[in-house]
Amino acid sequence: MRGEKKPLWRKVNTRARNVWHKSGPDFRHRRHGKRTDADPRNGAMRQGVERGRDYTPLYRFLVSKVGEPFDAVHQEAIARLDQEEPIWHLVARSEAEKRAIVGVGESTYWTGLFVEDGILKLVDETVGPEQLNPTCPCCTHTLNGVRFTRPFTEYHRPLRD
Repeated sequence: MRGEKKPLWRKVNTRARNVWHKSGPDFRHRRHGKRTDADPRNGAMRQGVERGRDYTPLYRFLVSKVGEPFDAVHQEAIARLDQEEPIWHLVARSEAEKRAIVGVGESTYWTGLFVEDGILKLVDETVGPEQLNPTCPCCTHTLNGVRFTRPFTEYHRPLRD
């Protein structure tokens, strides 16, 4: 176990209170209503739906590897992941998919990445937590794990000036 590296994802506590996992409405709100099997929100478990995965370690890993050959980064990431798809949430596959900021959660953002000439690069190197504005006063907004430095003001646009 000493030579083996940690996985780039972690399990989230799915039994905790107020954790939403795309599972549909509460049973108590629909138990006496009409139910059809064609209803996609009928509460049944779906095959292939993964719940309780947090890919923050993967996103930290990818941002730390900016400037390195993407093939080597990709191979190491795949070896330490349960599936390949989360890599492409942050890394743009085409010019149309490029985004300077990628929203991962309600108030968690990561810098967008892309591959050019086989090298992993940032979409916009000027974006930092000091340029971004929080969208609400109650949440802790972060970019790459660093808190936004600007305070919430009601008249700011959500992300950038």
